[in-house]
Amino acid sequence: MSERRVLAIDAGQSGIKVRATAASGEDLLFPGIRTGEPLLPQLAAVVAETAARTGSPADIVVAGISGLTDANADADAMLALTAAQGVRGVVLAHDSTTSFLGALGDRRGAVIAAGTGVVTLAVGAETTARVDGWGWIMGDAGSGYWIGREALDAVMRAYDGRGPTTELTATVSDRWPDLSQAYMSLQADPDRVRVVASFAAVVARAAVAGDTVAQDISVRAAHELAQSVRAAIAQVRTDEETFPVCAIGGVFGSIPLLEAFTADLHTGDASVRLVDPVGVGIDGVVALADLGTSHPLAAVTHRAGDIR
Repeated sequence: MSERRVLAIDAGQSGIKVRATAASGEDLLFPGIRTGEPLLPQLAAVVAETAARTGSPADIVVAGISGLTDANADADAMLALTAAQGVRGVVLAHDSTTSFLGALGDRRGAVIAAGTGVVTLAVGAETTARVDGWGWIMGDAGSGYWIGREALDAVMRAYDGRGPTTELTATVSDRWPDLSQAYMSLQADPDRVRVVASFAAVVARAAVAGDTVAQDISVRAAHELAQSVRAAIAQVRTDEETFPVCAIGGVFGSIPLLEAFTADLHTGDASVRLVDPVGVGIDGVVALADLGTSHPLAAVTHRAGDIR
C-alpha cells in the first residue's frame, strides 16, 4: 500500500497556510478565512487549488481552524465537498488544538496563541480546557485586537482631554487625519477587525520607546493573557511537579508585553514555567493526522472517512 498523502491546512483570519506532505517545496499561502462566508466551501477551494498547483491530490485533509464552531465542525460535509478531489478522510479541529500540538507536541502543558484573537488550551493527564477565544466582541482579552482597541481608546481620550497625551496619537492621525471622523471611517471599513489589531504593533514600538500609555496597555494585556493561562491550568492540573507553558503568536513579539507576561505568569507559582515551542501551528496540523484516539485532544477533534 502506498504512503498516504496528507494535506495540512492551518486556517486563520489573517492567512491560510497549507502543507502537502507528498509534495516538495515550501508551504503554500492563501488569503485568510472570510468570516462572513460559509467556512467549509472556502477550505474545499483551498484543497482543490492546492491539488492543481502541486499536482499531488490528497488522501487525507487535516485542518486546524481559527474560531471553529460546532456548526462548522462538520467533517462529513467537508469530506463530501472534497471527495471529487480524491480525499477519503477528513480531520477538523479548533486551531487551539493544532497550536498546542505544534508548540508542545504530545505532552501535558498549556499553550496560549495570541494574534488578532487569542485562545489558551491546557492539556492534563485526562482532560483538556480551552479558555477565551470568544472573538473580538465578547472576548479575546489581551489579543492584538484588544490591544489595538485600547490604543484607539487612549488616543481618543487624549484628544478629548480625558486622558494623558501619548505617542500613539501620531500614528493614528496618520491614518485618520481628522480624528473626530475616525470612528465613522473605521465602523464603515469591512476590514475593521484587522485594522484595529494592526495598532498592536504600534503599541509595542511605543512601549519600547518609553510611552507610558503604551506601556500600561502592554502590562494590562499581559495580565489578561496570564489570567487566561492560569484559568486553563487550574481546570486540568493534577499532580504535575512542573507545568510547561508556551506563548505563541505575533502579540508576544512585543518585548515589554512578553516580559510583563512572564513575570505575571511566574508570580506565586514557580512550577509554572514558560518554555520555547518545538514547532508552529502547521506542524501541529500535520501531527493531528497521527494523533492517537487515547490522547485527551482526540476528544475535541472531528473526523470522517478513512484517516489511516
